[in-house]
Amino acid sequence: MADRETEDDVRQPSHSGAGPLKLSDLLDRGWKIFEEADSTNEPLGSESVQIKVKRGLNMLEEASRMVAQLDLFSRNEELDEIATADLKYLLLPALLGALTMKQTRQDKRLETVQAARAYFMDFLRRCKEYNVLPFELPKLTSENTSPEEASEDGFSALTSVPHSSDLVFMAAQRQAKIERYRQRKQLETRLSDVRRAVDSGQADDEVSRDFYLLNVKRWITVCLEEIESINQEEEILKKMGGLKQGPAKPPAQPARPPMKPFILTKDAVQARVFGHGYPSLPTMTVDDWYEQHRKRGGLPDQGIPRRIAVEEDTDAKEREEEEKEKKAENDDEESLLKARNWDDWKDSHRRGYGNRQNMG
Repeated sequence: MADRETEDDVRQPSHSGAGPLKLSDLLDRGWKIFEEADSTNEPLGSESVQIKVKRGLNMLEEASRMVAQLDLFSRNEELDEIATADLKYLLLPALLGALTMKQTRQDKRLETVQAARAYFMDFLRRCKEYNVLPFELPKLTSENTSPEEASEDGFSALTSVPHSSDLVFMAAQRQAKIERYRQRKQLETRLSDVRRAVDSGQADDEVSRDFYLLNVKRWITVCLEEIESINQEEEILKKMGGLKQGPAKPPAQPARPPMKPFILTKDAVQARVFGHGYPSLPTMTVDDWYEQHRKRGGLPDQGIPRRIAVEEDTDAKEREEEEKEKKAENDDEESLLKARNWDDWKDSHRRGYGNRQNMG
């Protein structure tokens, strides 16, 4: 490591024309662009944000090529052998995957999530080689992961969607997510404390190393969650693509020959003997029946029934009037007494007396 070319000796031309950019500048600017796109209040699909995302991707891709030229990381090294100044370059694939997910072209969404997953997997494999954290690499197949494959620290590869109702598997998956979330929050809390010292410019080599290692560990948890979401989104996008293509058209069937007319009875004689299969045929419509009865005056709203009811009411009223006249002419004692009592009562009681129904 000591006789190897450092990252500051490698120069990369800048797209802005202001001069070459060092590797550290490319990483820092690309990292800053991701943080701005991740926290912006503008719509992610706006032109200004997408231009910024594209510029950040170009910077991080250039930085990745420069890291490959420098051969900063090796499988034969341990984590402690990596220089503090080189630790932050472990984050390049993770930042590339996260910034790739910020692209919003719907017609290339499937390609976008697959490219982002490739970046995330590259980051996780490198962290696995250096034993940064104990975790299981996610499986990219659609096969279910058994509950035994869940690691004790919560960094499990439970990324595939279970197709069975295995409650044990679902409980293990849920517990892994809870543990992963808890560890991520712990890392972010520690990271915020260390960041203050780094931003102040007073951090020594040990604090700076702790800062970059905490970032790497935090991004491990982020990438595991992102790959799980990408696997589910990829399955949905593939199904949507199949629906857009539409089902295969069924082969055209030959036209059927026209059916010959047929009758239910064999001949006219059999029809006369057995009839039509039901008691009788209708002889008139409902309208014809109504018109026929209307002419006869037999409907409820006219004719005989109505006249009879009117005549009965008239006769009853006439009989009642005749009885009253007969009683008055014959000076019926009971009627006279009742009339006199009523007159006396009205003299001694005012109108409305005794009506207590509407009193408050």
